[in-house]
This record gives sequence, structure tokens and C-alpha cells, in this order.
Amino acid sequence: MIELRPFESLGGENHGWLDAKHHFSFANYHDEKRVHWGNLRVWNDDTIAPGTGFPPHPHRDMEIITYVRKGAITHKDNLGNEGRTEAGDVQVMSAGTGVRHSEYNLEDEVTQIFQIWIIPTREGEQPSWGARPFPKDARAGQFVVLASGYDNDNDALPIRTNARVVGATIKAGETIDYPLGKDRKGYLVPATGAVEIEGVRVNARDGAAIADLETLRVTALEDSEVVLVDAA
Repeated sequence: MIELRPFESLGGENHGWLDAKHHFSFANYHDEKRVHWGNLRVWNDDTIAPGTGFPPHPHRDMEIITYVRKGAITHKDNLGNEGRTEAGDVQVMSAGTGVRHSEYNLEDEVTQIFQIWIIPTREGEQPSWGARPFPKDARAGQFVVLASGYDNDNDALPIRTNARVVGATIKAGETIDYPLGKDRKGYLVPATGAVEIEGVRVNARDGAAIADLETLRVTALEDSEVVLVDAA
């Protein structure tokens, strides 16, 4: 099953400094049919103006993955963690028992991010934060695991949930596979380009909710950069 969620159908609000689009119910946007997809709870498509951002605010019991598409985001929290994550790279914050953090675009250009929240399957642990670069050539023509709750994904950022976040860059006309499994749920969004899944065209920033599919086969209709959450 492939359920296409066109970018134009997403909820959201333009706050001036922040233009936010929500693939799932979030803030003032609520849709009973779009509350979660497995343990995937939030997928926000945020455009943040230069010199602005999210002031300090709390989180707990959530795995928050930020995939930077353009520009850079600077994180700072009450644990003493601070770091700048730039386009093509990923940061993970495990909110655990509670953390307070800020995220600002300190750049001279617009920053665009996907912010992904996944419900944890391990709770009661101390919060943590981490980031790492994932050069695009490392995921050219193949899916690479960016964040994972599984021990065998050694190169991925750890998350405390039964899920993976994977990414790929695909040349036009190229087809790549991902072993999803019929008991899993996938949610795929092209950051750029356009792809086809099971005969369904998915354009840049559209969402594709995927279920009951043993092997996910993705064909690039244009040069594309895609992000996929493999959820329980």
C-alpha cells in the first residue's frame, strides 16, 4: 500500500521567521488520519529565516532526528552540548527523562530541515545528543542508515526505538531497493527531485506512507535525494 500525501495537502503555518509544514498532526494542525505512522509521530518540513530559530524549550520521552537539507542549524542544550549541523548531515536528540534545548539558524541564508520525531521504546534513560556528517557520495545509489535503534547498524547515530532513518541520493533512471518487510511501516519523503514507488509518483517534499511491502523499490524520475523512516 502506498498512500501519497502531496506537499500541498500538508498542514502547517507560516510564522514569518518559520514556515512550517506538517506531515502529521502537530501544533494547531490536527487530522485524525495523520496522527502517526507506526511509531513515527512527527515529520515537519521547516524553513527557518536567517538569524532566527527556536528559543530554549523542553522535551522528554521522544527521539528527535534533524536532517538538514539547506543551510545549517545550531543546537545548544542544558547538558552542555552545542553543535552546528549543516546540509547533508544529521543530528539526534534522545530527550529521555527531560532536556531543554534551543535550535537557531545562525547562517546568512535560509535553513531548511526535516525534523522527525519517533516514539521511543526505551524510556527512563538520561537524555543525549549527537551529530555526524553523512557525505552524499557515501549514499549515492544506495540507502545508508543515518540513525538506528539496532545494534548492528554500527555507523549510524543511535536512537532508543525500533526504527531506522535512512537516506539515499539517486540519479535519474536509477532504481534502488530497501528491504522494508511486510510487518513494518515506511514513510519516504524526497528532499529534492521526484521518484516512483509501485507506480506512484512522489515529488519533492511529498510524503509516501508505505505498508505491506516486503521490498521497497524506488526509481528516480529526476536526480533525487530521499529520506525514509523504517518504523515499527
